Amino acid sequence: MNAIFHYIVTQAAKNKVKGKKQKASKKGFDHAFLETKVEITHLIKDSAMILFGIVSACVGLNGFLLPNGFIDGGVTGISLIITELSGFSLSILLLIINLPFVIMGYFSIGKQFAFRSLIAILLLALSVHFIEVPTVTDDKLLIAVFGGFFLGAGIGLSIRGGSVIDGTEVLAIFISRKTALSIGDIILLFNVLIFVCGAYIFSIETALYAMLTYLAASKTVDFVVSGIEEYVGVTIISEKSEAIRLAIIEKMGRGCTIYNGKRGFAKEGEPLKDTEIIYTLLTRLELAKLETEVDKIDKNAFLVMHSIKDAKGGMIKKRPME
Repeated sequence: MNAIFHYIVTQAAKNKVKGKKQKASKKGFDHAFLETKVEITHLIKDSAMILFGIVSACVGLNGFLLPNGFIDGGVTGISLIITELSGFSLSILLLIINLPFVIMGYFSIGKQFAFRSLIAILLLALSVHFIEVPTVTDDKLLIAVFGGFFLGAGIGLSIRGGSVIDGTEVLAIFISRKTALSIGDIILLFNVLIFVCGAYIFSIETALYAMLTYLAASKTVDFVVSGIEEYVGVTIISEKSEAIRLAIIEKMGRGCTIYNGKRGFAKEGEPLKDTEIIYTLLTRLELAKLETEVDKIDKNAFLVMHSIKDAKGGMIKKRPME
């Protein structure tokens, strides 16, 4: 009997351990499946962004800039200048001139970024070469504005997809890490050189239209990447922090974080007063409503606002294309 009882207990223990292993295995499989699903979803979304970006850039180049001899900034501008001077294929130039920047991106940003950028630039080169887009207009102002718009939209969508179709951004990131210059400053200096070359080689008028094209493209990139509903981080310091916290959550439907701090305004020897600091994140279009709600509670509340490039998760308003 003791042997039978021992056998039953042993088998039960083995079955229990086996059951735990199966549950753990199933849990691990479910987690791996979820991760794979998320990766595939993001890959499809990013790929769609890049493809739409390539189509838009192709329309800007073939439908506006190329037929009318216009130039732009960045690698695209250099390629357009060389094409105008030598008649060399723009598609090949886009690939050759961007290649060193892709290699630079491989070492300074990452393998995935470099691979996506290489594919995007290759697809853009093929699109420019094989896809014919009818010339939309011969009005110089419209060419500069809308050529820049479509090209900027293409660059912006590609960036949203995790790649670039113009290597200037990669160069700017690389140089900014080694100097005191910002990315925007480097891109501006780089493009000024291109416009000066354009003025010398072609004419001042061509360079001026190129500047207009660049401005249209850069503003479109900013709009596509950040959107009209740019995120704003707001820090609020008030004696009525609890009421403000409830207003943010209940009336605006947004989340917030509470920091414990001390008020720094005090004379020597006086104790610093404890205070709660509220931090919340919302879009610029919601900012007016937040200020109204805070003023209802405490007109003397101290607010600090700063732009946020991007944010994810939490109780924030989802922007378009997210």
